Amino acid sequence: MNGPFFAIALLVVAGALTAIQGPSNARLSNGLGSVVNGAFVSFVIGALALGILAAALQVKPEGQEVRSIPWWGWLGGLYGCLFVTSIAWAVPRLGVATTMTLVVAAQMAISVVLDHYGAFGTTPQPASLARIGGILLIVGGVLLVRRG
Repeated sequence: MNGPFFAIALLVVAGALTAIQGPSNARLSNGLGSVVNGAFVSFVIGALALGILAAALQVKPEGQEVRSIPWWGWLGGLYGCLFVTSIAWAVPRLGVATTMTLVVAAQMAISVVLDHYGAFGTTPQPASLARIGGILLIVGGVLLVRRG
């Protein structure tokens, strides 16, 4: 269950669900009167689901490991908050395809920079012309999707 096939399958499913998350959260936000309310309810439901999963898997943090987490390691939820809120706001204005292609382009661009410098404890992966070309192709895809 830890092999590359499972990881790839999981990421494909997660990517598909991310595309569905945008319109779902946009509709939730509309019904609740604001993007912030929608994002809040979305996070509460997600937190409950993770709590149930952690309890079912009997996942418990180790004290020493928790103390070794750097300050920036605690900020993932804040990034997720901005992600969920901005997508719920953008989908009704730009459409799902444009929103998601912009997100992917931004993710890829910053990922190459983070890889290049080995940021946040990752193994450095030098930026190359091929990687930069890949980002430019994704940006071209954004333009094509937007032009639609």
